[in-house]
Amino acid sequence: MSILQIKNLHVTVDTDQGTKEILKGVDLTIRSGETHAIMGPNGSGKSTLAYSIAGHPKYTVTEGEILLDGENVLEMSVDERARAGLFLAMQYPVEIPGVSVSNFLRTAKTAIDGEAPALRTWIKDVRKAMDDLRMDSSFTERNVNEGFSGGEKKRHEILQLELLKPKFAVLDETDSGLDVDALKVVSEGVNRAKDESGFGVLLITHYTRILRYIKPDFVHVFVAGKVAEEGGPELAERLEAEGYDSYVKA
Repeated sequence: MSILQIKNLHVTVDTDQGTKEILKGVDLTIRSGETHAIMGPNGSGKSTLAYSIAGHPKYTVTEGEILLDGENVLEMSVDERARAGLFLAMQYPVEIPGVSVSNFLRTAKTAIDGEAPALRTWIKDVRKAMDDLRMDSSFTERNVNEGFSGGEKKRHEILQLELLKPKFAVLDETDSGLDVDALKVVSEGVNRAKDESGFGVLLITHYTRILRYIKPDFVHVFVAGKVAEEGGPELAERLEAEGYDSYVKA
């Protein structure tokens, strides 16, 4: 059982208009096997939370803590956070020209495990995961995300999730840009990986459609850099019906 604790987190970002505080005291606790959905309007700080956990240099933590099994995440570099068990599926996955998917995946797995996976077993695992995600085997020889469609990029993110087996997965608007079929495949991939590894999930989304496939245990409403309300799956259903206006006005 692992635990990810976010305590009184304040985060700023430098803009053309000066330094702006985005997160204004976020408290959140996620345990192994739990799925937490973060919902809220644009600009509420959802993606800032994701990138702050991962260690993006654009964001400055001015107050608070992020603890992974009691260890201070904020003292870790980005790669140390990944090796410790944190995984971020980005809203806009970047292209890496000159690096093939096969090399990228095996290098990442080696870095996390501290040793290269046995080649025969690794190839079998990669092929099975790709088949489950309905990815053609030729993808392994393509450069990472180069020329990929939006749906292909998201499938590749979930392929990484299935193979790297983190302690906690932060999914930043994984549903954006997906058609109905791709959304179902990607969601099934998340559920399959979670069932196999038992990791905790922090799922960031605007809409409830992905929550029809990835069932949350807890829902948190983000407004103006804070958690405005918390509840169970029924809260997501209420947001679908009523929207965020009442929170924004308040």
